[in-house]
Amino acid sequence: MNELHYQVDLLRAINRKQMERERMYLKVCQAAVGAFLYFSFDRGQATTLGQWADYFPFEVKDTRDMEQLLDAVEESCRLQLGDVIYPEKSGQDTAEMECLLQDSRTWMHFRTQVYYDEKGKPSEKVIYIRDITRQHAQKDELVYMAYYDSLTGLYNRNYFVRLLGEYLKRASHTGSIVSVVVINIDEFRKVNDSMGLVVGDELVRQFGSFLKGLCQEDIMACHLHSDVYCMAVYDPAGSKSVSFLHKAIQERIREPFYLEEGKEASITVSMGVAEYPEASDTALELINCAEIVVFKGKAEGAGTLHYFDAPVMDELLQSIELENKLKKAVCNKDFVIHYQPQYYAGNRRLRGVEALIRWKGEGGKLIGPTTFIPVAESNGSIIPIGRWVMEESVRQYAAWKQQFGFPFIMSVNISALQYKRDDFVDSVMEVLNRYQVKPAEIELEITESVLIEDFQSVAAKLRLLREQGVKISLDDFGTGFSSLAYLKRLPVDTLKVDKSFIDTVMTDSSTRVITESIINMVKSLGFEAIAEGVEEEQQYRYLHAIGCDVIQGYLFGQPLPPEELESVFSSQT
Repeated sequence: MNELHYQVDLLRAINRKQMERERMYLKVCQAAVGAFLYFSFDRGQATTLGQWADYFPFEVKDTRDMEQLLDAVEESCRLQLGDVIYPEKSGQDTAEMECLLQDSRTWMHFRTQVYYDEKGKPSEKVIYIRDITRQHAQKDELVYMAYYDSLTGLYNRNYFVRLLGEYLKRASHTGSIVSVVVINIDEFRKVNDSMGLVVGDELVRQFGSFLKGLCQEDIMACHLHSDVYCMAVYDPAGSKSVSFLHKAIQERIREPFYLEEGKEASITVSMGVAEYPEASDTALELINCAEIVVFKGKAEGAGTLHYFDAPVMDELLQSIELENKLKKAVCNKDFVIHYQPQYYAGNRRLRGVEALIRWKGEGGKLIGPTTFIPVAESNGSIIPIGRWVMEESVRQYAAWKQQFGFPFIMSVNISALQYKRDDFVDSVMEVLNRYQVKPAEIELEITESVLIEDFQSVAAKLRLLREQGVKISLDDFGTGFSSLAYLKRLPVDTLKVDKSFIDTVMTDSSTRVITESIINMVKSLGFEAIAEGVEEEQQYRYLHAIGCDVIQGYLFGQPLPPEELESVFSSQT
């Protein structure tokens, strides 16, 4: 009897332990993220656990019910899902896949594990199902970011370069041409400055969307950066050609873009084209060549279309070589200043000298400013160059004044970038004070291009300098379309009549009329008039007769190094 009680108690304990274990497994399944389906092959029964009810509106109790899983997913997934749910049919122990639920945006991951007995027959299997919609969306977002530009929806630069490389491989086998077109919105900065960055982004997005509409088989587009786009055309011809794209773009930009807050923007675009195999045989070089063309073309005017050719490359290489050499020259201060005398027209007495920089090139060859100053302005090295010219000119002036004992005027050319610096006025006055040179003995020469971009700021700085006594001269007068408009508001002392007028003043009646008008106007405004580039006695006599104040040119003296000017100063004492 005691033995029987012992057996009953043992069975109860084992049953209690088994029930606790089942509750534990049930709780674990319910707490797990996902749904479970357990199937016993021996009993032919199925049990669902976890979040099954949250995923599916049906129960699965046997093999026939499992077919409902196939009906729950998109039709395109059903055949493969059947292999995943029943891996035992092919002798597999595991299988998995991702499926989109029917009439839903929900993605599910199915994974089946089959267990076999010692005879190799399936005994049990567990199907684990979990919602991966969020992970799938993140994956899609990462894939999108890897291939597309978030602002415009066009290909991004990296993916475009890869696809362009495939174009080039195909073209190398077929002997075809690939055209690469870089497109730049002209004066885009003005849109950002006047309407704001958000509106600027909207313009970039809308124009990018338009370019996307031009894409078709063998035509693709990308957003390179900012307001620059790139398109590639494989085997261009007919409606798939650069001329067709150019025409379509021109038609679109005839109408304004309607942006946020009711704002409108009318634009022009410049385009540069480089073609495989003529320009290059690599994707990045083709894009670079097209960029070179478009920005070189913009210098000639907005809204242009230019093609890359060999002379452009030669010019680029020369420019790069020049820029590299110029950087070294700035570090080594490989420059000298020559000084060209200026004389009063009436008595031919020395008025002063103009400081003209020269670059000491290889072998001691002197390079004129028209060759390297544009490069220096484009890469910013004009700032240290201009600072050196100002310092050296004032130092030399102080030395000459102490040696010869009489004052004259030192004219120094100042670039637009120098005027834009906040410390420009202070830096000029600091140099004058250091060498104890009177401001009235220094004349700063500006060109009209300095004024066009930021007239108010430049004019304010010129007024500060003029209040200190520094003279201001407007160089190349008469060549700008709006010079007269500036005169009323500029603190100017002197105007220099451009050499282009002097060259033909004795042979062209129209030039004489213009020159006389300029001199008369300058005199009536109370300014001093200087004629540049005077090379003939006849020119001098004519300019003197019409009232020109000062003569500068090879007739009276060419630019000379400092030591060769000492005889000029000696003759004035």
